[in-house]
Amino acid sequence: MPLIPHIPELVFGLVMFAILYFVVAKYVVPNIEKAYAERHAAIEGGIAQAENAQAEAEAAKAQYEAQLAEARAEAAKIREDARAEGAAIVAEMRGQAQDEANRITESAHKQIEAERQQAAVSLRGEVGRLSTDLAGRIVGHELQDSSSRAGLIDRFLAELESGQVQPEKVGQSQQGDA
Repeated sequence: MPLIPHIPELVFGLVMFAILYFVVAKYVVPNIEKAYAERHAAIEGGIAQAENAQAEAEAAKAQYEAQLAEARAEAAKIREDARAEGAAIVAEMRGQAQDEANRITESAHKQIEAERQQAAVSLRGEVGRLSTDLAGRIVGHELQDSSSRAGLIDRFLAELESGQVQPEKVGQSQQGDA
């Protein structure tokens, strides 16, 4: 029968299979398992190292972000301090400028008032002198007495300032009489 093998070949095949199984189980499988264990350990170690590296990177990133936020806050504080200091300097300079302007204005007012009084005194004296000269020409004699002249001038100017004396045109009084 062709499908049934010979018994000696079957025994020889089984013995060879057993020897081959023994050699593979004794020498090959332990080496394969050892290589598998090493590779597994390397992979697990790599994963652990990657996780540690990732955790360290995240910690470094968090620290960097905290430092960046702190730096931004400090920069904002410095900007605000600079703005406040600038505003204070501007306010101080405005105050000094206003004080200086007030001082100059007050000085100018005092000077103007002094010059006005001086001009009034000078004008009063000049008007008095001219008035007495004119009155002397009109009356026909000279008003030499200084006390009477000064009294006359003061009285005339007081009446003129109070509005009691109204200036008249010379031509009107003569036309009205004619």
